[in-house]
Parts: sequence; C-alpha cells; structure tokens
Amino acid sequence: MNQATECRTLVERYKKNHQPVHYVEKLKFMGAGLNDVYNITAPFSDETKQVIAARVEPRESEESTVAFFEKTGESWELMKDMPVFPLQDPFVTRIDGLLVFGGVWVTRDSAGEATWRTVLYKGETIKTLVPFFEGPAGMKDLRLAQMPNGIILVLTRPQGIKGGRGKIGFFLLPALDELDVRKIEDAPLLEGHFAEGEWGGANEIHPLRNGDAGVLGHVAYFDERGDRHYYSMIFTLDPLTGNHTPVEIIATRDNFIDGPAKREDLKDIVFSGGAIRGNSRVILYAGTSDTEAQKIVLDDPFEKYEK
Repeated sequence: MNQATECRTLVERYKKNHQPVHYVEKLKFMGAGLNDVYNITAPFSDETKQVIAARVEPRESEESTVAFFEKTGESWELMKDMPVFPLQDPFVTRIDGLLVFGGVWVTRDSAGEATWRTVLYKGETIKTLVPFFEGPAGMKDLRLAQMPNGIILVLTRPQGIKGGRGKIGFFLLPALDELDVRKIEDAPLLEGHFAEGEWGGANEIHPLRNGDAGVLGHVAYFDERGDRHYYSMIFTLDPLTGNHTPVEIIATRDNFIDGPAKREDLKDIVFSGGAIRGNSRVILYAGTSDTEAQKIVLDDPFEKYEK
C-alpha cells in the first residue's frame, strides 16, 4: 500500500520543483447579476456553442444554482434559454455519445441540517437533460468517464466510517444503466492517497493513451486555526487493477490571480473544475476562494505517464 503524504509536504514538493505557469486569467461572466460565479467545468460543446457550467450564488450564501454560460468574445454570457439546476459544483462528461451532467444536490431538514448527494442527468444536449440517477446520501465528487474500450470508470468519494473526511474509491461498469447505489457504496478505496485527517476527491477523468485513467482532483486539509486549504492535484489509475500513482499537486492558490474570498477561512482554495489537454500543455479551469473562476496553463502533468 502506498504511504500517504501530508498536504504540507506535497505543497513543499510542488514548490521545490518550480513548475512553470505559462498563463493565468480570471474569467469574466455576464448576466449573473451580483452573484459570484465559480467552481466551473472546462468548456464543452453543446450543439454549435462553447459552454461552461458554473456554480452561481450570492457571496453571503451557499444556496447555489448551476447555470450555463456561452463564450462571447472575451467573456462568458449567461444562456437565459437554458435550464438552471439547484446544484453545486457541476461536472460534465460524454458516455455513448450522450452528454452526462451532474452536481451536488443539498437538502436541509427541519432543524437546518444539510444532506448532500450527487445527482446525474443525461441528454443529447443541455436542453434535453433529464435526471437518471441519485447517488448515496452524504457523497459528493462522484465521477464517471467512458474509457476507449467502452467500459465506464466510476470514481466515488465516501466519508464517515469508510472514508473519514473523504477518500476515493473506484469500480467499472459495462453500461450506464447498471449504475446503482450499492455498487457505489461497495466500491473499494484507493489506499494511500490522503493522510489522516485530510481529504480529497476526483473532479474529472481523462483517459490516457496507455489505457490508464488520468484523474484531476483536489486534496485538502484544515490547519490549526480551522482554515481550509484546497489544492489542485492529479494521479493516474489502472482501471483494471486499481494500481495508482501518488497524489501530485499541480496548482496552488498562489499560482492564480489574487481576489476576494467567500469567508476568511476560504482564502486558500483551488477547486479543480476541468482541464483541456493538448500540445504538451493543460488548461486547468478552477474555482478560487469560493468566489471566482480562473484558468491557468501548465505543462501537461499526465504526459509523463503516457510514455
């Protein structure tokens, strides 16, 4: 079993390696009023348009929606004719040619206690998305991707007795309609990723040329003051054996442009959204400090694993 490395050590290792940042930009969103727009997906195609799904909410609230924004010139414009979902932290993938969209659905009981779960939708386009699956209560960061051989890799993120503050599990599906809660709850964990008291989750899966899955995610911890620290990370996974590489940080908050934070304890937050690979570079799209969305261009961290 791999030995987990603490976040602080991973950050020190990252900074010592001096990975270059080729470009960084705050994304501009139009049409959301005074709301913050953050925790975005990477751009994806919907019919003829380039679109981003994003979390939209007031600064003083976590009552969020997910809306869709279209690229128009140098900014992203709210698509008013598209559905709006009562979710947090959206993600997208394509399986059997269909758009699969998901996010975190939060409900509260009469005492105000929150329960969250990942919900999934599918359709030919954004406008035709229909719900088809609700994940287990208490589980965020459920992610899926279809590998080149057609099999579907599912990554889970249990907490509590099985997962502590959050660990990643995995399993394979022959078809999307075979996804069920029991398989998710029974998924074996990838051991050795997160140190005791720390946590992480997958945000996006990238099939690699060697048959492995490149996983973009986040790793996080609480410091002594209770402040949260989130970093963008990657690892690779052999879907057939479960063998995986250690977590590697690829971006910290210092790599991005400075800006406001939702709360004092959320300043040091990078929440990986999605990435676009090409020409030995990766464009990482991320939420920063729970208020803004940015993109950053890095050397492709997955490329070395494909050789």
